[in-house]
Amino acid sequence: MFSEILKVSLLAALCAGPAWADDDGDDASPPAGLLAGKNKEDLPDVILSVGEPLGEPWHLKSGRYYEVEITADGSGEIGLEGAGFFRAIWVDEVVIRGLEVRPMGLHSIEFDRAGTMEIGFIAIKPGRYDLHIPGATGSTQRLEIVIE
Repeated sequence: MFSEILKVSLLAALCAGPAWADDDGDDASPPAGLLAGKNKEDLPDVILSVGEPLGEPWHLKSGRYYEVEITADGSGEIGLEGAGFFRAIWVDEVVIRGLEVRPMGLHSIEFDRAGTMEIGFIAIKPGRYDLHIPGATGSTQRLEIVIE
């Protein structure tokens, strides 16, 4: 008797469709957590050029996945430091010329010539941070970042 009830219950559960089906009954992709496409946001590109501003402040949400393209125009050897920011995020990958690097963490990045890299990360620790050009003193050479 019990085995018959179990069989009927299992059959009913299988016929009901996946737990992630849309309200209208259509199958949708299963949830994928923090790396789900619905959780991803592209940030404005950062352009590294000698004497030019880095861009508008970022306002990020903890637990959200972000991607940013950082491009150097080749006007000089230039980099970005931000140890506090890099400790407040989980770096998923750094992509340079189609090569994916999955580091345990970052401290800084540097361009010796023109090029682009993409960094994918999850904001983790709320606070105020920045990315800045080493040795630069101007306020426009700093990208303010807030993680809420």
